Amino acid sequence: MSTDLWTLAVIFGLAGITVLTRCFFFILDRPWTLPHWAHRALQYAPVAALAGVIAPEVLVAGGHIVSTWQDARIFAAPAGALVYFWRHSVLMTIAVGMAVYLPLHLGLGW
Repeated sequence: MSTDLWTLAVIFGLAGITVLTRCFFFILDRPWTLPHWAHRALQYAPVAALAGVIAPEVLVAGGHIVSTWQDARIFAAPAGALVYFWRHSVLMTIAVGMAVYLPLHLGLGW
């Protein structure tokens, strides 16, 4: 029975913290703005997050850095990036990246 009470207490505690953090800006009595340096830093956050997700996925296989050129991801990622910078289309980026990746991965076994 004590485990059930503990579980309920944790659920209600986490729900309370979630409500408080999501409503924090509505609770304040005056408008809140970020400092200039924080606003400027947040402009780079999406790029940094994207690089932090994509770079390990492309450059690491099985917990080790890819040491061979026979990896389909090494060719697909730059092809997709070039198409994105050329056309600014996410759909074309995915299509070209997969068009390069699939034949190399499925056809050659890379």
